[in-house]
Formats: sequence, structure tokens, C-alpha cells
Amino acid sequence: MRKTAVFLALMLAAGTALADTYAFGNRVISSGDSIGRLVEIAGKPDLVTPLENEYGAREGENWTYLRDGKTIVFTIDTRGKIIRITESR
Repeated sequence: MRKTAVFLALMLAAGTALADTYAFGNRVISSGDSIGRLVEIAGKPDLVTPLENEYGAREGENWTYLRDGKTIVFTIDTRGKIIRITESR
């Protein structure tokens, strides 16, 4: 029983660690947040790029922010939710 409880606790902790996050100052954006929250915290993006599948149907957008020499890309699905956050220099 004790091993099961420890295993479940570790799985819960690992699940939260898998979420993409990015901090703008002391405020954090995570995958699953809405674009409304993103605009509230980060402002309007510097670049919006549509994402289309092989047939030309819209699958979402990439919102790109250029901050402090970094490029932060938020991939947004068609429901307006953040599904991925990537950062590069």
C-alpha cells in the first residue's frame, strides 16, 4: 500500500513537470492557458504565423515574442489554448 501511495505521488509530480511554462517577469504562462491570459501578461505578439495541415486547413497559430535576445514561440490551437512553448536564442 505504501509503495502505491509513493508511486502515485511521483506520477502526479511528474505530470505537472511536463507542462511547458515561461515567465514574463514574475507572472507565468503555461501550456493550457488561453490566449487572453497570454495577451494580458505578455502583450500582443511580434509575429503571428498561421499553421495549416497538408490540405490547407487551419490547425492553429504560432505567436512569436522577441524578448531580451530570445525568441519565444507559443503554439496556439484552434480553440485559443496554448499547446506548446519553445524558446531559442
